[in-house]
Amino acid sequence: MTDTTDAIAGLDFLRFVLESLVDDRDQLKVDGRTDDLGILLTVQVSERDMGKLIGKGGQTVKALRTLIRVIGGNVNQRINIKVLEPDTTLPSPPSV
Repeated sequence: MTDTTDAIAGLDFLRFVLESLVDDRDQLKVDGRTDDLGILLTVQVSERDMGKLIGKGGQTVKALRTLIRVIGGNVNQRINIKVLEPDTTLPSPPSV
């Protein structure tokens, strides 16, 4: 069962926080879906913003997960954040 992204708890909060955190807002992707296990929020940022998202020793993403779980507790839902690897597809070098 998939909900529309507007009705998913924590999605707007996470998007707001990440838009304030990252430099490449155009490469920020935050999606959410609901299934039998709860709500899964997936996040993808540019390669240069990955360090900001993770933080020193993983502290930033750990804090985000804690805040999202509090929001989930308020609506009686289990919410998890999954961070996807950045798209590192590089263009092929020009032929000489």
